[in-house]
Amino acid sequence: MKKNMGTLDRVIRVVIALIVGVLYFTGTISGTAAIVLGAISVIFVLTSLVGFCPLYALVGIKTCKVANTTEKVS
Repeated sequence: MKKNMGTLDRVIRVVIALIVGVLYFTGTISGTAAIVLGAISVIFVLTSLVGFCPLYALVGIKTCKVANTTEKVS
């Protein structure tokens, strides 16, 4: 599994997950919305920790920096 998420993308996902957590624990969101947003938040945190997003892989998106692998061939 190659990483396809950049640092900024990973930080944004964790921040969104934290915001959803705060909204849940303060009682701002509840019911079905809390369950759905909670599940998405868990997915965001897991993908951020691993650095790989399966949806990005399906669509062909990479937000990480590409290593410069140009080599001279003799």
